[in-house]
Amino acid sequence: MLNQIKGLHHVTSMASDARRNNEFFTRKLGLRRVKKTVNFDAPDVYHLYYADEFGTPGSVMTYFPFPDIGKGRHGVGEVGTTVFSVPAGTLDYWEKRFADQGVGGVARSTSFGEKRLSFTGPDGDSFALVEDKADKRAPWVKGGVPGDEAIRGFHSVALRLKDGGATEELLKFMGYEEVDKSGSVRRLAIKNGNGADVVDIESLPGAGFANLGAGSVHHVAFAVEDRAKQLEVRKALVDTGYGVTPVIDRDYFWAIYFRTPGGVLFEVSTNEPGFNRDEDTAHLGEALKLPTQHQHLRPYLEQHLQKLDD
Repeated sequence: MLNQIKGLHHVTSMASDARRNNEFFTRKLGLRRVKKTVNFDAPDVYHLYYADEFGTPGSVMTYFPFPDIGKGRHGVGEVGTTVFSVPAGTLDYWEKRFADQGVGGVARSTSFGEKRLSFTGPDGDSFALVEDKADKRAPWVKGGVPGDEAIRGFHSVALRLKDGGATEELLKFMGYEEVDKSGSVRRLAIKNGNGADVVDIESLPGAGFANLGAGSVHHVAFAVEDRAKQLEVRKALVDTGYGVTPVIDRDYFWAIYFRTPGGVLFEVSTNEPGFNRDEDTAHLGEALKLPTQHQHLRPYLEQHLQKLDD
């Protein structure tokens, strides 16, 4: 069993409109945009990062907003719900805020003994807030949400799978342990993690497969401290039979990718070097930052990328 993984690093999803996506996360959810860059493989498409003040691993929601992309179809073989952590006693605040802000799909529930508020993003993305009184992570406090109510980071992701057994075994190999179960959902958690410690697996053998599009999660990334730990994880996965990519430099972290038995794309990302490698912390996410190989496109991209409401 591996011991290098410290919880979630980031979740990356698809969107249909960059301005609407930016407005939702920075104004409705009160997160900080910590990076405005472009997709490495499609540089005419933004890659937007939202997080806490520093872009701390375990708090980072990222998006590829492809203009006019078709809407995704939810089903099995995907991250079904991305869940954020908020302080105990704050769901009343968020329910009122969402009503005032016109956020859709709002519903209360209780899951694994935790109070939960579900809601949808602008492309039908499935989200939830969970009250977690044990979460001591510091929030971003300049996004319009008071610090006593603000999002702390990720609580968990929920995987929807045709059969969760093989993916559960993979997560256990990655250092997760089963800590609870409820009906068709099994809860796994990492000990001594970064706060974004939980993965839920829901087995839905009769459900249809998901189709990637706007509102879909593209991949979920897990955090390791550095490149040396990442190489240890990569070797262990390859030795176990997984087809893992070479290490890829993503400017703000190094990444490896592999497909899980249930069809979900996993990434393992380093905590280094971080989002302040090319911007001062006080000004994260303000300027358009381009990967070295796309610097020559700056005049075109600054003219043609959709303007964001900053």
